[in-house]
Amino acid sequence: MAKQRDLLTFEVDGHKITAIAARPTEPSGKPLIAALHGGTYTARYFDVAGGPEGSFIDVATAHGYPVVAFDRPGYGGSTPLAPEANTFGRHAELLEGALAQAAAGFAADGLFLVGHSIGGMIALMIAARAEGTSLIGVSATGMGAVIPPGGAAEALGSLPPDEIVDLPYEERDMVMFGPAHTYRAEGLLEAHDSYAPVPVRELIQAPAWPREHLPAVAPRVRVPVHNALAEHDALWDSSPSNVARFAAMFTAAPFVDASVARGTGHCIDHHTLGFATHLRQLAFAEECAAWAAARRRGENGN
Repeated sequence: MAKQRDLLTFEVDGHKITAIAARPTEPSGKPLIAALHGGTYTARYFDVAGGPEGSFIDVATAHGYPVVAFDRPGYGGSTPLAPEANTFGRHAELLEGALAQAAAGFAADGLFLVGHSIGGMIALMIAARAEGTSLIGVSATGMGAVIPPGGAAEALGSLPPDEIVDLPYEERDMVMFGPAHTYRAEGLLEAHDSYAPVPVRELIQAPAWPREHLPAVAPRVRVPVHNALAEHDALWDSSPSNVARFAAMFTAAPFVDASVARGTGHCIDHHTLGFATHLRQLAFAEECAAWAAARRRGENGN
């Protein structure tokens, strides 16, 4: 169901950031959704149809939301970073600039940030310093509070640090997808078109992020937070206790909605039930828009 998309380019601090964008058929006045992909993917991650309802971009635009999905530095047409500069913090800085330009270009009344996996980590880092901006909320999926020791995440992070690796489809599929009954063959094949080589430095940083960054980032997020972890996630511990543990860390957020995405693997969006998570994300965006409007009217103290 992938459709023609607009291709956008932003310049931030001498770096090129590319993106794909789509608009609803009719202007709706709804906030702009900005999406950040995870490791081993490009922005096309959000344009893979896991089920007949279409991709995240399809579902969001059908419900009136304009969407811009960014290629993080080193992916798609975005400028690569030198290995020593390739940190999630630097990604956050550059993408923050691109987000501001996109919001201005779309004349958006509010910005809702969506990030998957590493993109979710970076989205939360952006949200932690977004006070006073147009950000109304953030949805971080495919990431949480606990990565099991000795699991797939640590195995991927044991590769040589300054290399860029292009993992075979079969190896990626084993990590990214759940059991065979949770996805369609068409979705799996379409996902292959969104795969990309990955800087190993990302794979090293990701397992350490919940320990080294999340405890400091979470309390600084002052917008509503949505989180979904896959039931069959090969990288994260998605037990209910750990989902609750993640939610409890966002002590300054006006409200938090964290849950398990049933019947999905790590790349939640590419599964048959990814559509259910898309609907939850959009419902949450509606709640965030109402919260932001009330805040502007001075009806709450946040």
